[in-house]
Amino acid sequence: MSIIEAMRASLAALEPTSIEIIDDSAKHAGHAGAKSGGGHYRLSIVSPRFAGRRTMERHRLVYDALGPLMTREIHALSITAKSPEEP
Repeated sequence: MSIIEAMRASLAALEPTSIEIIDDSAKHAGHAGAKSGGGHYRLSIVSPRFAGRRTMERHRLVYDALGPLMTREIHALSITAKSPEEP
């Protein structure tokens, strides 16, 4: 299973209505995090679980869902997390 597939599987717990994951690791070749094997990713996710929550709370839900992937496979993660009601 690829890292992106593992991320999608883990994020399914948030019941997303939309999810997009972009691997930006190639743009960071030579970076210290890249040497350890951790990748750089951009995540755009829409979930009803984010309704009424602040940005930090939304990010915490994402980090918690990704769990162990955040310790090795993911070095950097840029998150855009919205509820379905947001543009």
